[in-house]
Amino acid sequence: MSDRLYSLMERHQKLDRLIAAVQRRKSGDAFELLRLKKLKLAIKDRIAALMRKRPSRA
Repeated sequence: MSDRLYSLMERHQKLDRLIAAVQRRKSGDAFELLRLKKLKLAIKDRIAALMRKRPSRA
């Protein structure tokens, strides 16, 4: 696994935890939640693009 892919996967997991924390707060900021979700989706798209570029191991 490349360093870039690993870094993106770590960041994706961190955002997942942040989103869960914001959702647990009763006074969670809806705009912050939306921003985090969009960022998480963008990172997921980058991960998918990197996975498509990787040569498959047979």
